[in-house]
Amino acid sequence: MAGSTPPRKGRSTAAAMGDGLEEAWLMAEAPAAKKSHAKAAECGGVTVSFGLRGHFNSFVLLLLVLFVVFAVSITTKHDDGNGAREQPETTTTTVPTPLVDGGHEQTETTTTTTLPLPPHADDAGDRDDGGQADVAGECDMSSGRWVYDDVAYPLYKESACKFMSDQSACGKFGRKDLKYQQWRWQPHGCDLPRFDAVKMLRWLRNKRLAFVGDSLNRNQWVSMVCLIDSATPTLHKSMAGGNSSLVSFRIHEYNASVDFYWSPLLLESNADHPVHHRVADRVVRAGSIAKHARTWADADVLVFNSYLWWRRPTIKVLRWGSFEAATAASEDGTHRAAYEVTDRLRAFELAMRTWSEWLELHVDRGRTKLFFTSMSPTHLYSDEWEATGASDGNHQCYNETEPIMAEGEHRGRDTDPAFARAVEAEVARLGARGVAVRVLDVTRLSEHRKDAHPSVHRRQWGPPTAEEVEATARDPSSGADCIHWCLPGVPDVWNQMLYAHIMSSSSS
Repeated sequence: MAGSTPPRKGRSTAAAMGDGLEEAWLMAEAPAAKKSHAKAAECGGVTVSFGLRGHFNSFVLLLLVLFVVFAVSITTKHDDGNGAREQPETTTTTVPTPLVDGGHEQTETTTTTTLPLPPHADDAGDRDDGGQADVAGECDMSSGRWVYDDVAYPLYKESACKFMSDQSACGKFGRKDLKYQQWRWQPHGCDLPRFDAVKMLRWLRNKRLAFVGDSLNRNQWVSMVCLIDSATPTLHKSMAGGNSSLVSFRIHEYNASVDFYWSPLLLESNADHPVHHRVADRVVRAGSIAKHARTWADADVLVFNSYLWWRRPTIKVLRWGSFEAATAASEDGTHRAAYEVTDRLRAFELAMRTWSEWLELHVDRGRTKLFFTSMSPTHLYSDEWEATGASDGNHQCYNETEPIMAEGEHRGRDTDPAFARAVEAEVARLGARGVAVRVLDVTRLSEHRKDAHPSVHRRQWGPPTAEEVEATARDPSSGADCIHWCLPGVPDVWNQMLYAHIMSSSSS
């Protein structure tokens, strides 16, 4: 997908560790070599003058040389051949924490011991260059495969995140199989950097990161909140906004915020209420984005998304009048508002053009980093990964515990490439005008994760109706949520990609 090329890949961890060991060895060897040469010169002079004593000193020197060789062999015996020691590594991290009431910056030092991770033998085929990218130091992080890794994953525990959403807390609502948390995304030809909350907070100091879009973008926002919160338990953090359109997670010591703004269609629409937005007859106001934009215009990083809310046969594009009038007009045949009924793709293209024109005119090109998260796939039709006409019918993602492991790319019927092309077109148009937007291509990697949705392990936002109770008794999968994602899980990978791009651009 256009704009999805990730940052330039640096040297691998093993290579960097190897260089560090080589440098340490040279520093240790240099004075020893000088001492040996001085001793040899001294002994040589003594040999000329005294004979037997010179032979004795030569014998002593030989013993010293043999001892050095033996010591070197013992040192390298524990090396894995790539410069990385098979020993625990002790790391001291100093986290700057400015005083809340001003004054000089304090530091908090934490010492951790990290055990070496076991090698992933099945990854050898993915890396032909030691984890480096093939083309100009870059690689496509969205192309790869899922590898089960119960050592390094999950990146955090569900219970460790104080701000976890009930929509994503699958373990809290009865899910026992937690294997979905332990899959690592392995791109072809490079490694996805592990999320580092300390580095992220250093970069976010006095900044604002805002996610703008629908509930899938909120899913990604909750993931980012949990990645930061679970790794920094001693910092002072708070959440404000509640049921409003704008919810803000603040990290006070860093004067930083990670926000979510509810705007499922990006344009002003009749689905803008943060709680009461379940409307079948969807209406967007043509060209109107300023009402939303003034809420997030000052952000240093903007992450947009919009897709699933356009999945209706038709959308009304309102020219003048109220949303209520446009809805009422369709019911009684009168016209108290001017609108056109258009197909969903055309309406989406109009919305994307309004979005891109606002960015072109108002965004601070030298300061604001812009991203657009691609379509989050659904797993509503089990016949997509099973034989059509299976005896158990369409159970959606209910009771799925393994990813789709088929070779090659998988695409579900709810994933419409035409919408992706509409985003690409506007991103390219902005790029030609000097506004850089990077597309986070999360679609391909998420298509395989039929196991990672809440399914029935989620909070029920209202008491079930009699019809719903009857339907669930007849078919337990009828109430499955196969759209959103459990956490820890797939959206953490999306944020690892976002983190990699932010860190790369800040260091370039």
